Amino acid sequence: MNVGVLGAGQLGRMLALAGYPLGLRCLFLDPAEDACAGQVAGQIVAPYDDPGALDRLAARCEVVTFEFENVPEAAVSRLAARHPVYPGPRALAAAQDRLNEKNLFHELGIDTPPFAAVSSRGELDAAAETIGLPLVVKTRRLGYDGKGQAVVREPAELEAAWKRLGDVPLLAEAFVPFEREVSVLGVRARSGECAFYPLVENRHRHGILYLSRPRPGDPFTDAAQDWCRRLMEALDYTGVLALELFQHDGRLLANEFAPRVHNSGHWTIEGAETSQFENHLRAICGLPLGETRAVAPTAMVNLIGNLPAREAVTAIAGAHLHDYGKEHRPGRKVGHVTLRAADEAQLDLSLQRLLSLLPG
Repeated sequence: MNVGVLGAGQLGRMLALAGYPLGLRCLFLDPAEDACAGQVAGQIVAPYDDPGALDRLAARCEVVTFEFENVPEAAVSRLAARHPVYPGPRALAAAQDRLNEKNLFHELGIDTPPFAAVSSRGELDAAAETIGLPLVVKTRRLGYDGKGQAVVREPAELEAAWKRLGDVPLLAEAFVPFEREVSVLGVRARSGECAFYPLVENRHRHGILYLSRPRPGDPFTDAAQDWCRRLMEALDYTGVLALELFQHDGRLLANEFAPRVHNSGHWTIEGAETSQFENHLRAICGLPLGETRAVAPTAMVNLIGNLPAREAVTAIAGAHLHDYGKEHRPGRKVGHVTLRAADEAQLDLSLQRLLSLLPG
């Protein structure tokens, strides 16, 4: 079976690599000639909204997916008119607009920080008055890894936030002084069957994820998985979905969801019985879902900007290096390392050794 994929970044690359053992072949559509997934599978180099390119992709594939949520909704709808596209256009539309996303959470009984839509400076002032400071101001569309947002701590900072972001519709929400950032990854088959990976604890630097660690048996697991299930069932979802959450004052608050495989699930390649990438492909291709349990204590560290020496990384017991084949530059995810160990104590030691190799 041939799987069409919109986007050819590292998530697509790992989808392609997961597909080969199953006899699944990925074909990518991406405007970047040097897209890293194109190093391991076929690629059509064209804009995402190029009708001819979309038709060529559809003609060569039996099913289509996407590896990031900022592809044009019209492109997904055009493909969906000819072939199954998973996840579907409804999930994509909900994830592309933060206001739609927050409203969906509320409809499903999923708790969030207080929020308000902002389309004028006056509405921003009103949101600050109603919600209170500090306040996080975000663009409703686009933006990732901390981009497209500003934290307002004092009234005098409202003007600067508006000047920086106010040329597009915004969302203002209460700043959450969280104890932890966590995520839950679920996968839903065409049949409606659902499976979930263990809750993952995440740490960020400068808005970019740098460390993920699954926590099997975490006390917040049931609540997180319940919310993830509600989302997938409401959207009639097929594939992997990631729900990002804050833990604050003994409860969870939903931040956002990603209708795709997710950075916080990279640990599953070596750390779970079935990786998130394989399970996404199983789901969209109509295959039975694979087991999602963690096979050992595991952690994942993003490599941002550049790669440490391969010899030093691979000398760490239980370390698995993933080089994305991307040009190195500041702030860019160029690879990751999965660590696996016999117990949590050994994992802590390996993690300390790995982090000592990284800048900062």
